[in-house]
Amino acid sequence: MALQYTEKQREYIHLANEFGDRYLKPNMIKEWDKNGECPIEAFKPAMDLGLHMLEIPKEYGGAGLSYEDSALVFEKIAEYDAGYALTLITSFVALRCVMLAGTPDQAQRFAKIIQPGHFAAFTMSEADAGSDAGSVRDTAVKNGDEYVLNGEKAFATNGGVADVYIGIFRTSDNGNHGLSAFMIDRNTPGIYVGKHEDKMGLRLSNTVPLFFKDVHVPVENLLGKEGKGINIALNSLNLSRAFVSTLTVGVMQRALDEAGKYANTREQFGHSIGSFESVQNMLADMATAIETSRLLVNNTMKMMDKGISVRKEGAMTKLYITDIAQKVTSDAVQIFGGYGFTRAYPVEKLMRDVKGFQILEGTNEIQRMTIAREVEKDYERD
Repeated sequence: MALQYTEKQREYIHLANEFGDRYLKPNMIKEWDKNGECPIEAFKPAMDLGLHMLEIPKEYGGAGLSYEDSALVFEKIAEYDAGYALTLITSFVALRCVMLAGTPDQAQRFAKIIQPGHFAAFTMSEADAGSDAGSVRDTAVKNGDEYVLNGEKAFATNGGVADVYIGIFRTSDNGNHGLSAFMIDRNTPGIYVGKHEDKMGLRLSNTVPLFFKDVHVPVENLLGKEGKGINIALNSLNLSRAFVSTLTVGVMQRALDEAGKYANTREQFGHSIGSFESVQNMLADMATAIETSRLLVNNTMKMMDKGISVRKEGAMTKLYITDIAQKVTSDAVQIFGGYGFTRAYPVEKLMRDVKGFQILEGTNEIQRMTIAREVEKDYERD
């Protein structure tokens, strides 16, 4: 491959592969996907290994891996199931929000909740506020030494299984500058979890609406200052877009592996279909797309490790990879022919899963807008 791994990185990938082979067997994944959810106990082995805390510094109970190394691990986990991997990365993206925007005490408190083996969630979207964060209406009203939260959140990843949330609420009418971020304990009275969404793909990932009715949160749970919630949300999305991209690479790699094996065993007209030029062209294009995508992720992760803003690069990475994944997984289904259109083989699931990545963490239409704005800045006159 074009991306050259260090010996330590190869070890991480090997360990992730061993984990997947042992705990994420195809028959189990197929059953969980059919049921539309993953049993909570299925995540215990991952928690025991600290997979939900890989890139969190050791002082907060994490493994202290770089973004680059963490990405390699989760690409491999996503080959087994992207929804399972998404559940784990959502927790440490939420914790990273607190580390970047909160105080050391807040980060320690947050880490103490999830480190033993619990989940976290980040929630901002509402029924009428998705791509347009400025449309968030859920309120946080200050009352003495606490805030009172009211509203409804939509599509909260991990919302039904998390013990702690990072939530974005409106503290003033000042547009984007009126949004603030809070740490919210799941056990606080007034929080209600809605029905798990019956999704097309990523069905092992928990997605629910959340309802907040007079939820009292102490002022010390405000992250940063009032009005800085949009900045915290964008920083969170910059991180999570890069990790969504690495999960997508894992799904594409699985699609290529399945299609390549099938092409070499399926015979038509007295030959394996892998000997036909049309199939060879599809496999070649799939392999090329995966390799370029893997390099994009690696570069973005290295920038993040150096503390460089990846507002443009993260958007580019997510846009390119999640768009090209539609073709890669579709071609895998095409190579399988009629069998690919059935649930007897895993490629139809891979195609369903990657569609979600074009939508979550900011739709790809929003990514294009972000990229265009950043490119425009490069040509602004002094």
